Amino acid sequence: MSVSQADVMTAMSKVIDPELHVDLVKAGMVKDVRVTGDTVKLKIELTTPACPMKGKIQADAEAALKAVPGLKSFDIEWGAQVRGVAGGSGGALLPGVKNILLVGAGKGGVGKSTVAVNLATSLAQHGAKVGLLDADFYGPSVPLMTGTADKRPVSPNGKTLDPLVAHGLKIMSIGFLVEADQALIWRGPMLHGALMQLVRDVNWGELDYLILDLPPGTGDVALTLSQSVRAAGAVLVTTPQDVALADVVRAKQMFDKVHIPVLGIVENMSQFVCPHCNKSTPIFNHGGGHKAAEMFGIPFLGEIPLDLKVREAGDSGVPVVVGHQDSPEAKAFQEVARAVAGRVSTQSMKSVPLPVMQAR
Repeated sequence: MSVSQADVMTAMSKVIDPELHVDLVKAGMVKDVRVTGDTVKLKIELTTPACPMKGKIQADAEAALKAVPGLKSFDIEWGAQVRGVAGGSGGALLPGVKNILLVGAGKGGVGKSTVAVNLATSLAQHGAKVGLLDADFYGPSVPLMTGTADKRPVSPNGKTLDPLVAHGLKIMSIGFLVEADQALIWRGPMLHGALMQLVRDVNWGELDYLILDLPPGTGDVALTLSQSVRAAGAVLVTTPQDVALADVVRAKQMFDKVHIPVLGIVENMSQFVCPHCNKSTPIFNHGGGHKAAEMFGIPFLGEIPLDLKVREAGDSGVPVVVGHQDSPEAKAFQEVARAVAGRVSTQSMKSVPLPVMQAR
């Protein structure tokens, strides 16, 4: 019994991406189908290299092909092509950036920058092209946390700046441009101008994700960004205790008012696991992030344990996902990155018309 391309496409149309809730053919994820007798080669192009559902999709695709009458062998090539919101998050201001992601918190001290750095690094480790912009003008910590504090960006033409590169990321921060002991006493217009320069006048190039580490609270920077670029979404960081969750409420309301979708909540410093007895202690309570996510009807992206390695990694300039890749803390950050990538893919699927697949 001969096998046709139509048989293969019919089989693939029965495989549903469990996060996008659409079949692989309709989503345009099936590429380069080539049938030779009773064998087939094809490519499945995921919507992000950090796809959290790749294992499920792979198992379902293989099962669907095994069920094709007459097909004796198949070879699936796996790839990924990150999609952006319609027109790209960066728009005319950043035409090469597919998705701008904001990492924010309603208050300081919850580990927002730690989450932003490890989120960005985890996405880069999966193979995505990632930039990290430290938009916390009053407390820029990204230079220290990425080991770039003693470096300075260069200008190739006197008009633009090349970002620094570390841990697979393109990095820019106001901390590179001012003295470490210089306090920034800036009002709204000055903040707006400086922020737009770091966005507009940096040679970001082609990026799948540009992560922006926002200052804590609900001030000028987030408002400026919402008016200037189309963010694919925001990630909210909190610690478990009730006082921190009250600030999450205000942050969520701010993003709602400026029409930036909240991708979900990360609970940082979730619980301390003793390295000697492995007993868990909820120093700042536990489960508050889950509670807030349920309250707002948004995804809970994951919880990060409280551990000395995370603090040491930040101080040393080597993110924990790089320096301790197999640690529970690193795996927790990697899980958050996959969850965020999946949410971004879902957002882009809502905004971009589905491609029409042509079998070849």
